[in-house]
Amino acid sequence: MEAARQPRILLASASPERRRILEGLGLQFDAIATGVKEENDAGLPARELVARHAAAKADAALEQRPDHDLVIACDTVAECDGTILGSPRTDDEARAMLRALSGKTHTIVSGLVVATKAGQRANRIVETAVTFCTLDDETIDAYVRSGEPLHKAGAYGIQGLGALLVERVDGSHTNVQGLPVEALADSFAELDVNLMELVARGSLKTNRPGWSETNRR
Repeated sequence: MEAARQPRILLASASPERRRILEGLGLQFDAIATGVKEENDAGLPARELVARHAAAKADAALEQRPDHDLVIACDTVAECDGTILGSPRTDDEARAMLRALSGKTHTIVSGLVVATKAGQRANRIVETAVTFCTLDDETIDAYVRSGEPLHKAGAYGIQGLGALLVERVDGSHTNVQGLPVEALADSFAELDVNLMELVARGSLKTNRPGWSETNRR
């Protein structure tokens, strides 16, 4: 039987961190910035907010690039003491967020959507508890000067210098980076795609029809 063709995968994000995670898995994909505005001040609970943003990114990506079979969309925020912390746009915003997180446990909340051009969707919400060390102003200022906090949820990147700020992580480490790979694999499986075999073989299982035909239902 003819082997299934490689599905065309699109990451609905311009985030370099999310790109690096997928590249680290060995996944072949394209990426676009969808232009979806993230309204973190909409007054919604974190879980509802990230689910809405991820769905909007998936919709926009499917509309902009209908030639792709699978779209991966994700939105991530930090929540501390009931306040949602998105990505800081200035150094002052970053300092304020880091002071708010100092010595506390906060939650990284991600909404993940994997969608097909045939209309199937797998939706996940992932939460990870992160406990920060107590940070003095000298440490915060030095970290902000590094430039790393900008455009990262909660004003830190655990995959970089931000790891020095973290005392403990309870849950998915990649979720803190911006794309929970465990939930990604589960979402692919829900859509009848084995992520491990997709990467290892460069195609789907050979005992199934072609991807598009299998998923056109």
